[in-house]
Amino acid sequence: MDFKTEFKPLTVQPREIESTSFEIITEELGEHPFTPEQYPVVQRIIHATADFELGRSMVFHPGAVEAGIAAIRNGNKIVADVRMVQAGISKPRIEQFGGSVHVYISDPDVTEEAKRLNTTRAILAMRKAAREAVDGIYVIGNAPTALLELIRMVKEGEARPGLIIGLPVGFVSAAESKDELRKLDIPFIANIGRKGGSTVAAAAVNALAIMAEKKA
Repeated sequence: MDFKTEFKPLTVQPREIESTSFEIITEELGEHPFTPEQYPVVQRIIHATADFELGRSMVFHPGAVEAGIAAIRNGNKIVADVRMVQAGISKPRIEQFGGSVHVYISDPDVTEEAKRLNTTRAILAMRKAAREAVDGIYVIGNAPTALLELIRMVKEGEARPGLIIGLPVGFVSAAESKDELRKLDIPFIANIGRKGGSTVAAAAVNALAIMAEKKA
């Protein structure tokens, strides 16, 4: 093998790289059960992770995409469970509609209350969010405890999210929390299994934001 041979990429143009990537994803994914509204979310998640198994595991409430687009266009708050999710969301696409992305997990009042109650900051962050982000999009990519607490609050009438994007990753309660989310009769985007993560959750929001732009 000649190690001196220079590797030449197909293209160095950002838009061409993305469009070529999407063409490859569509070709390799093949037949799938997703609707034309759902597929852009799945496509962008695969683009962000190069994980087709994860893409195929995605599950949508029938009204999820419509609810997400409406929430973004209405300028409703977006709540992320951790800063990594917040960092991955395209702020200009959200802010052009008057929206904003919030993370409460490191707020001093959340930290103090978590210590007092001997519970996780993720749980207390969701309780604070429920008070401040009615009809918002709740994006969970890291903490199953945050998703389980949000589900509890929805069931008990303490929270009213416009959309839940529940994609926590991990081995303890991650798959189980998503199983519980799929039982709710409210708009959600989730997947089956342990996979997920901050990158995945942010990609789902960005896909919705791009669709919101196209409706403008």
